[in-house]
Amino acid sequence: MRMPLALVPALVPALAVLGLAGAALAHGPTPQKIDQSITIQAPPDAVWKVVGDFGGIGRWHPDVAKAEASGGNVEGTTRRVTLKAGGTLVEGLDEWLADGRTYSYRMSDPDLKALPVSSYSATLTVTPDGTGSKVSWIGRFYRGDTGNEPPENLSDEAGRAAMNRYFADGLKGLKAAVEGRTTH
Repeated sequence: MRMPLALVPALVPALAVLGLAGAALAHGPTPQKIDQSITIQAPPDAVWKVVGDFGGIGRWHPDVAKAEASGGNVEGTTRRVTLKAGGTLVEGLDEWLADGRTYSYRMSDPDLKALPVSSYSATLTVTPDGTGSKVSWIGRFYRGDTGNEPPENLSDEAGRAAMNRYFADGLKGLKAAVEGRTTH
């Protein structure tokens, strides 16, 4: 049986709504991005000497209780970062470029007690800024619960708040460590 052509215009909006509703129900999480930076009153090489050691995050990040790394600053190195608030981040170094004063890494083993995210990747970069340095820390992540209706504590907002706090605390701690001040 063929549909009369006169009915087609009337059905198009209804079919479009059904298609959009299906797409909305099938939609999972979207990647979130955070981008933070800080200016430090020290030459880029002095800042890189502190932040460029992938396994040395415990020396400058105030939220870190302990950091253990194997492999140095070589791609494939893994570090275990135990947070003071609880939980452990297991991160792998993807790229380390001393000449560019930058490195990229990713979480390889989610721990929702540490951060309410299921995965993330991040890049730290040190660049000249006047007589000092600018440190940029950019991250992309997915919320802790990747289902369509996550609980509030594992939502995009919870992930954004936790990642922003972690990056901000780290940058403030790095500034204090390089400039010779305490973070408390």
